[in-house]
Amino acid sequence: MISYLFGNLIARLSPEGAMSTTFFPPSPKYDPSRDIPDLTGKIAIVTGGNSGVGYETVKQLLLKNARVYLAARTQVKAQEAIEALAKETGNTAIWLKLDLGDLESVKQAAAEFSAKEERLIILFCNAGVMVPPVDQLTKQGYDLQFGTNVVGHYLLCVLLYPSLNRTFELTGSRARVIHTSSEGHRIANTPSGLLFEAAKGGAERDALIKEWGPAVGAPWTLYGFSKMGNVLIANIFNRAYPSVMSCTVHPGGLKSNLHQHEPLWQKIFFNLAFYPVPLGAYTQLWAGTSEEGDGFGGKYLFPWARMGKADARAAYEATQDELKGWLDEEIKAYV
Repeated sequence: MISYLFGNLIARLSPEGAMSTTFFPPSPKYDPSRDIPDLTGKIAIVTGGNSGVGYETVKQLLLKNARVYLAARTQVKAQEAIEALAKETGNTAIWLKLDLGDLESVKQAAAEFSAKEERLIILFCNAGVMVPPVDQLTKQGYDLQFGTNVVGHYLLCVLLYPSLNRTFELTGSRARVIHTSSEGHRIANTPSGLLFEAAKGGAERDALIKEWGPAVGAPWTLYGFSKMGNVLIANIFNRAYPSVMSCTVHPGGLKSNLHQHEPLWQKIFFNLAFYPVPLGAYTQLWAGTSEEGDGFGGKYLFPWARMGKADARAAYEATQDELKGWLDEEIKAYV
């Protein structure tokens, strides 16, 4: 492909620039069908596993004989995905009912999994919401993007930590948690990359949305905060839980259903400029299944299966601690 030839050149000139990380990555050296080892006996959860990158991640894990819980909100969509995956792989995923926009649902999902399985080896925090209408909030009143992408996943990780830690206790090998962020974390427009006033519905958030512009500015600003939050919680968990490898990935510029809320002209642009969805699973599969992935704790990875660097703000421990304190307060009724 011409785009890969151009990408190989860009990667030499500016390996961490947006042109290389999103628009023109070099041709992939990683191949899931070749490089993922046999995963018999391995247990994984993939949030948002019924579509897009999540579906492809579940597919590749099933092809290597992992036991996979496909976490999704609706049974109909989950079952359709499970049936399609069974035809493609010969193996069957297990539906785990999970609505990341409802903390009670997150609690129930973690309890259901823990009742069925003694341990968890790989958790892909893959699900996400991208630039929905700004009036949409989670069940508990959080901004839909921050509440789903950050708060919901944070609670899930906290509740599943005993299962993740059990892997280390039983095997001496660390479990892994892969947090899906994006290069969009760099557009978070405050010194810390966070703005808690925008994270919950109310007068302060409404005023900020009016200031940013509800049609374009606010959705993307809120998206940036949520994606910065993803990088930060990966770093928080990596510091707090040494028995679990926790890292962040940018899946790449993809023709996925994440763009469903964007204007038509943006959808057309992304369909022309971006890459097939299966490629988006490469980096998180590399982190979750490769032998070298055990050393990826606290790292930021980008397409296709390359080591990168997150925005410097994500490394500030004071910011991580501030977010952890805020999140712990928000989820205390559910732990």
